[in-house]
Amino acid sequence: MTDREAMFRGPAEIYDRFVGRYSPHLARAMCDAAEVQSGQRALDVGCGSGALVVALAEVLGAENVTGADPSEPFVEATRAKVPGARVVVASAESLPFADDEFDATLSQLVVNFLADPEQGLREIGRVTRPGGVVAGCVWDYSGEMTMLRSFWDAAAALDPEGSSPLMEAHTMRFAHPDELGDLWRSTGLAEVDVSPLEVEASYDDFEDLWAPFPTGVGPAGAYAANLDPEPQALLHDEYARRLGQPDGPFTLSARAWCAVGRVGD
Repeated sequence: MTDREAMFRGPAEIYDRFVGRYSPHLARAMCDAAEVQSGQRALDVGCGSGALVVALAEVLGAENVTGADPSEPFVEATRAKVPGARVVVASAESLPFADDEFDATLSQLVVNFLADPEQGLREIGRVTRPGGVVAGCVWDYSGEMTMLRSFWDAAAALDPEGSSPLMEAHTMRFAHPDELGDLWRSTGLAEVDVSPLEVEASYDDFEDLWAPFPTGVGPAGAYAANLDPEPQALLHDEYARRLGQPDGPFTLSARAWCAVGRVGD
C-alpha cells in the first residue's frame, strides 16, 4: 500500500470532519459544472465517503448512480449513505465496467492521488459513452483553499524543511488550472474547459477544525500526526494565529479547479 493510500484508510467519519466537510457543497457544484441531468447514468470515481454519490442520486435517482473507490471503509460508508446505488471497491486505473456504460463520469479531488493519472483518465473515458461528459476537480492548493493553505503556511513558518515534502502546493502534479486542463486533453478528451468552484465550510470553533489533523488523514494530517507533542502544540497555536484566533463559530472558503471535457466519437 502506498503512503497516499494509507492517508485515506481510516474511518470515513474522520475524513468527513476534515476536507470532507467541504464535500457536499463541492459535489453539488460538480454536478452543475458537468450538467448532470435526469435520465443519465453516472459514475463517481474515487467516491470516498459518498458526498458526490449522494448529490448524483438526488438528481438521477440512486439506481442510476455507481461509485468506485479503492478504500473498503469508504465504500462501506457510501453504501450506507446511498443504499440504492451500486458501489464497488476498485481503482480508477482498472475500472470493472463495460465500455460506454455511463453518460457522465465524475471524480472529486481524486486525480492527484492516483498512481497513474493518465491511465485513470483513459479508463474513465473508456467507460463513458461517446459524447458523454468527464469532469474532475482539484483544490487550489497554493491559493484559495484556505484551510490547507493556512495550515501549510503555519507549518512552513515553524519547520520549512520538514513540511515541504508533504506540502500539496509543491507535491501535487495537478494544482493549477493549466495542468489540469492539459491532463484532460492528453487523454483525448475534447471541448475541455477549466473553471473555479467556490465552496465553504463552517466550524464550531478552532478545536473543531483542528481535531482531525492529529489523526493522520491526508498529507496535512500525516504531517501533524508525526510531530512530537511540543512541535504539534506549536503548530496548533500558529495555525490558530494565522486564522485570527477564532474562539467561536467561523466559516472558511475554498476554491477548487474543475475540468470538464467530452469523450470523442
